[in-house]
Amino acid sequence: MIVGIPKEIKKHEYRVGVTPGGVKELVKRSHKVLVQKEAGVGSGISDEEYHAAGAIIGSTAKEIYDQAEMIMKVKEPLPEEYDLLRENQILYTYLHLAPAPDLTKALLRRKTIGIAYETIQLENGSLPLLSPMSEIAGRMAVQVGAHCLQKENGGRGVLLGGVPGCQPGCVTILGGGNVGTNAAKIALGMGARVIILDVNLERLRYLDDIFGGRAITLFSNVDSIEQNVLSADLVIGAVLIPGARAPRLVTRQMISKMKEGTVVVDVAVDQGGCIETIHATYHDDPTYRVDGVIHYGVANMPGAVARTSTFALTNATLPYALKIANQGWKKAAQGDSSLLKGLNVVTGNLVCKPVGEAVGVSCVPVETVLH
Repeated sequence: MIVGIPKEIKKHEYRVGVTPGGVKELVKRSHKVLVQKEAGVGSGISDEEYHAAGAIIGSTAKEIYDQAEMIMKVKEPLPEEYDLLRENQILYTYLHLAPAPDLTKALLRRKTIGIAYETIQLENGSLPLLSPMSEIAGRMAVQVGAHCLQKENGGRGVLLGGVPGCQPGCVTILGGGNVGTNAAKIALGMGARVIILDVNLERLRYLDDIFGGRAITLFSNVDSIEQNVLSADLVIGAVLIPGARAPRLVTRQMISKMKEGTVVVDVAVDQGGCIETIHATYHDDPTYRVDGVIHYGVANMPGAVARTSTFALTNATLPYALKIANQGWKKAAQGDSSLLKGLNVVTGNLVCKPVGEAVGVSCVPVETVLH
């Protein structure tokens, strides 16, 4: 199979779809890999490194898209990339279609086979291709939140860890999954008071156990969310429903009651956000204020630590990429129930129900596209 790696064009996106090590693994199995010129520069990877790994360097995105049978990316296509996609071409990337009806319709119109990293799901419910970026985003959420809390950045002037004789800062985390767990690790390590809310009692028991009771675990409902959002110095939105739009848990009314200079970091912004007042921002202008509350809404947080993120992402995506390249998308999906859940759009058909419900497009059973 011919695998194409285009340069990411989203603003301040420095990651790349595969490492030179990933290229070697594909080439070793007799696949051809095309990498766009300077695609890896943002991650500290040179064209020479890709060439040495066996890749062919292409000058333009069009050259890559025109030849590749599978496009392997990091972020969803932007409007200027829509017309580069071909019928029956495999697009293997983060798609985040639930909050993106225009992109969904474009992929359906182009009759692309869209396999979304974020909906590939193991039998235990875990999301193996989302996990490494969730780990990074969770850890970064506390880091950027602490920075925003500094007075010169418009925050309350609170040190999360406090000092002896002073109260530490309070971090409220909405969601106890990968993002929330990693956020809690960093916040606790900094000495903050940490509260984690989730609707899964078993998950809360697990978190109470691994953190040795140092984090306060609470069942998530309207009342507990409001109480702990209003008492927080930093609120981290870490809620995910695979493939679906994030539920709105923090309302505009709650935001209006929060303390001046409080910070909210919504990691769920790429799925629409779980804070009503959030909207996507970029690394060069990451924050804005609503009712005196600082909002951080960067939708590609791991892009700021691109080298770490690119290597972590390839570790997760490459095994499935090899399976798709070796067997073809259809046979690979038929033989792997996890990969089957990654199918979002197939040659003009929407096959991911949560996406269909979010964007208002009728969905067909995935089994119908496998014959």
